[in-house]
Amino acid sequence: MRIGEIAALVGVTPRAVRHYHHVGLLPEPLRRANGYREYGLRDAVVLARIRRLTEIGLGLDEVRDVVRDDAGRELAEVLGELDEDLARQEARIRVRRERIKGLLAAAEAGELTAEGPVSAELGELLRALPATGEAAAKDREILALLETVAPQEARNRIVDTLREAAAVPGAAERTQEAYALLDALAGAATDDPRVAEAAHVLAACIPDGMWEEGAVMDEGDAFLRTVFADFAPAQAEAVRRAVRIVAERRGP
Repeated sequence: MRIGEIAALVGVTPRAVRHYHHVGLLPEPLRRANGYREYGLRDAVVLARIRRLTEIGLGLDEVRDVVRDDAGRELAEVLGELDEDLARQEARIRVRRERIKGLLAAAEAGELTAEGPVSAELGELLRALPATGEAAAKDREILALLETVAPQEARNRIVDTLREAAAVPGAAERTQEAYALLDALAGAATDDPRVAEAAHVLAACIPDGMWEEGAVMDEGDAFLRTVFADFAPAQAEAVRRAVRIVAERRGP
């Protein structure tokens, strides 16, 4: 048989046959005088087995173990590993589906935020925050990014602290005032008198528990560098001053 004939017989493509030769799964058959490969029954048997093994989910390296005469592993061992891997995949899929089910329920209830998907805790916080203006939108994006990149312990502490602060009467109004002051600094110079006002109003919105005891703001940190780079100069200066005010308020 020629390569097209054996491929058609077994139900694969000639390209697949050539690939199996290339990766060492299927031995090269003898060639005719004209240079064409000549396949026989044994080649078809091996090729059919390769097809069956790949169809049940074995990778080519695993198939190679099984079809070689000096197989390092028995078929039962390979199948057992495949079954365990599929079980892990099923578990991950179940978790993902539960997560998606929760997001769909939140969407139907009108509780899915534009920054989602985020945790239920952060989603609750975002819904409590004012959503008017560029500074407000930027703050929401920063919180969503923080939830992804921060260590879980720090993330939980920050979200819990902000949720408690957002529940204090008048917190939404104070936060909206801070956002408005930051928005007004978009085209201002860093020595604009409004920078100090914005810093003090913003500092009043930041709860003391946002940072661990002894924590120091390192602007070389990739997260902070990214955040400050997205602010206008005067806005970034106001945020820096606000952080310093909070640090001084907490004491040494």
